[in-house]
Amino acid sequence: MVSIRIKYLSDKIEKLRYIDGKSDWIDLRAAERVKLKAGEFRLIPLGIAMELPKGYEAHIVPRSSTFKNFGVIQTNHCGIVDESYCGDNDQWFFPALAMRDTVIDVNDRICQFRIFEHQPAISFDEAETLGNDDRGGIGSTGKN
Repeated sequence: MVSIRIKYLSDKIEKLRYIDGKSDWIDLRAAERVKLKAGEFRLIPLGIAMELPKGYEAHIVPRSSTFKNFGVIQTNHCGIVDESYCGDNDQWFFPALAMRDTVIDVNDRICQFRIFEHQPAISFDEAETLGNDDRGGIGSTGKN
């Protein structure tokens, strides 16, 4: 099991917990109350900083219920935090754009993350043809 050092920057949010057997994503919570009008943008503090192990990164995405419950979308669609963002004040944030007037309260679960290993080093070999059957282009699930 990998151990990760975490610093809580708010005593108002629940501690992170991994729910074994249910999901390998971990919920993140709003660390302060945020009121947004439709069209407003805000970096919502998540109340944590972490020291990820060397060679790992965190991917932060909205929960499936975030838009339904709060009417916000994550402006970068998937936030990436690498192991270099590991200082005491390197707080994680959720960049939110409100599509309707909304209020997000302290401790509301608004996004989630999981840890991935960095992509291995790769090279690209140019080819005249890939030698595979065409599936029909973008938006296709293949030929019948």
